[in-house]
Amino acid sequence: MKYAGLILLFLLPYYTVSGQQNYILNGAIRDTTGDPVPYANIYAEGTNLGTSADSTGMFRLVLENNKNYTLVISAVGYINKKISISTVSGKGKTISLILKSSSKELKEVEVYGSRERPPGFIQIELKDFHVLPNASGNIESILKTMPGVSSSNELSSQYSVRGGNFDENLVYVNDIEIYRPFLVRSGKQEGLSFVNPDMVSSIQFSAGGFDASYGDKMASVLDIRYRKPTEFSGSFTFSLLGGSAHIEDISANKKFTYITGFRYKSNQYLLNTFDTKGDYKPSFTDWQTYLNYELSEKWNIGFLGNFASNSYQFIPENRRTSFGTVKDAVQLFVLYDGQEIDRFITLTGAVSANYRPNDKVEIKNIISAFNTREQETFDIEGFYSLNALDREIGSENLGDSIMNIGVGHFIDHARNNLDATVLSLSQKGKYKSGKSILEWGLKIKHEVINDQIREWKLVDSAGFSLPYSDEEVDLAESRHANNRLSSNRYTSYLQHTGLYSIGTTAIQVIGGLRFHYWDLNSQFLLSPRVIIYMEPAWLNDWRFHLSTGVYYQPPFYKELRTPEGSVNRDIEAQKSVHYVAGSEFNFIAWERPFRFTTEVYYKKLDQLIPYFIDNVRIDYIGRNIAHGYVTGIDLKINGEFVDDAESWASLSIMQARENIENDSYINDDGEAIYPGSYPRPTDQLLNFSLFFQDYFPGNPTYRVHLIMHYGTGLPTKPATTERFDQYFRMPSYRRVDIGFSKTFSAGDNSRLMNGVLRHLETIRIGAEIFNLLDINNTVSYIWIRTVNNLDNVSNRFAVPNYLTSRRLNFRVSVRF
Repeated sequence: MKYAGLILLFLLPYYTVSGQQNYILNGAIRDTTGDPVPYANIYAEGTNLGTSADSTGMFRLVLENNKNYTLVISAVGYINKKISISTVSGKGKTISLILKSSSKELKEVEVYGSRERPPGFIQIELKDFHVLPNASGNIESILKTMPGVSSSNELSSQYSVRGGNFDENLVYVNDIEIYRPFLVRSGKQEGLSFVNPDMVSSIQFSAGGFDASYGDKMASVLDIRYRKPTEFSGSFTFSLLGGSAHIEDISANKKFTYITGFRYKSNQYLLNTFDTKGDYKPSFTDWQTYLNYELSEKWNIGFLGNFASNSYQFIPENRRTSFGTVKDAVQLFVLYDGQEIDRFITLTGAVSANYRPNDKVEIKNIISAFNTREQETFDIEGFYSLNALDREIGSENLGDSIMNIGVGHFIDHARNNLDATVLSLSQKGKYKSGKSILEWGLKIKHEVINDQIREWKLVDSAGFSLPYSDEEVDLAESRHANNRLSSNRYTSYLQHTGLYSIGTTAIQVIGGLRFHYWDLNSQFLLSPRVIIYMEPAWLNDWRFHLSTGVYYQPPFYKELRTPEGSVNRDIEAQKSVHYVAGSEFNFIAWERPFRFTTEVYYKKLDQLIPYFIDNVRIDYIGRNIAHGYVTGIDLKINGEFVDDAESWASLSIMQARENIENDSYINDDGEAIYPGSYPRPTDQLLNFSLFFQDYFPGNPTYRVHLIMHYGTGLPTKPATTERFDQYFRMPSYRRVDIGFSKTFSAGDNSRLMNGVLRHLETIRIGAEIFNLLDINNTVSYIWIRTVNNLDNVSNRFAVPNYLTSRRLNFRVSVRF
């Protein structure tokens, strides 16, 4: 009985409210993607009535009847929202509220929080990736919609940035440099990229002009952080292309956290749309884990581990490809025998020890290891025929073969094996003092590469081997080599960041030096870099940045290898000098926030190693024999074109050219001709990308997501010439993907979420249409040659290799 008074006192407010016939308002608070906003605050202006949402975004608020209220909804990282509620007689109602991300608060976190956004970097929202119609399933798909980034292959995670090739991009996960397999030659073989989207907490990207803390590549930086969990949760996703699952948790004493993910992918469903028919058996799996343990307030240790197995098996049967023009239509038909079996196994492991003796000093030591074992084996025999097609409009045989142009036979053979190991030991440090930050870094890297090349191709037409010789049988292509390399690299950097003011303009200056030494060619490199970032108070909505610096790219193994397969140990680093000027303008339109960014740039290139691109395979010449330049402008606008749904559009205009030193040829008159500069293989004059979201009026849980790419044609050269100035351009890349989704959230009063699935956080069900317009995009060419005619001239036909056709995909994602 001694607690009776307390119990009555506790229950009294409930009896009082009940007696007044109060109005019960139930609600669910979500963000613009339909995910819950936990622990938001809800209160009625001018009263003491208020409550907080739970971890699922649900709330219950008791109001007095027959009154008008203005409710204020607020949450950290979101814009405050006000709504009007009129309480009429009755028991109440249930509402659904949407909060928008607060761009101002996010900027403060990026500058002053634990995850700073360096000048010139783009912060990419991960939530946009999860709704992106995505044929590859890789996180790089959202990167391809950014300004300055281009890709003409939806099966590949590789991308080109401002005229650079795929090998010129840096990728970091938790300060650990990520490597890709070497022997992949097409998007069909590539499989999963390293980054697991289920484990990511932040994505930052720079298309050029980045600071000295980022390593030795010429084009771009993708900096990704895996998250440290704060509670138990997980997810799983499955579709017609594969699936993924992850789980994360934190210990009871808050010292140990783990996040682990598994992914499986098979793009067989997409490959079956290719012109080449057969038995495709791709299988790609990936397992990753990220562990953290707080030893003390000053010490933290972490471990990142990854195992990936990419297997590709293909037994071709036949191919039928029509190409040419309306007036000159041709069809290639091929019957195949043989098979291709490729396997790529990669292992990555890293242990880090973080030391923070106080708020001013932070030191991170990392030991990492990477190993890749790659096998590429195929024996494929093909018998082909080229036929002219009936092009007469109204003919009963329209589109049928009416004349044989040539027949032939080829054999492709390869037994390529590569084993590469990279070991590294590094330290990164930071010292803060007032408005200054001093950063430093040291790294020692040991590389061991063993490469065995056994690759050849035999081509004959009408019984004659090509290239034709009346004395012996020649192979069209041949590579044989055994290469073994063992070398050490030593890198370091020193960088200072200072905050200054001139009048009412805040200025941030970042200046640094980067050092590199490689004992294989004994080359020492020094790279100075400077970035200036300005925020004028008299232009409150504008920000500006300027950057310049020297960016050396010391060769890795692929750049060392010549077309014949041998290794040039005397090759030197390629050099790029960046000049970048950019602006950022934040404005309000239709009462919604928008951001418009612009960057203009010029890159002076020296000591270049020319190369050719075939699908995603890059074949280098293996010599520093060229110089060139890249110049262009990147534009991006992003914001809520539709209320509560962020979209963006990117436009890039660019020219990339290079010139081989002392390059010449002899014309028919015996004169030496110097062709001058020519387009680089990545020269894409115009690239446009659009990501657009919309939803059903009054119900944002039903959404549509549209992504569109357009890029002008890339230059390519005939397979029969070694001259770089002889080129033609592939057709423009055009692709539209669209997705539809419905999101169910915990507490949204649906039967689905209040029944047996009530313990789940969200369920997203979606349908995607890849290549909505069913456009045949060309990724490369197969060159068909016929035997020489009476004038000793061989006919050559460039037969396009098309990418995937239209496909419907279904995807279900669950979070708990």
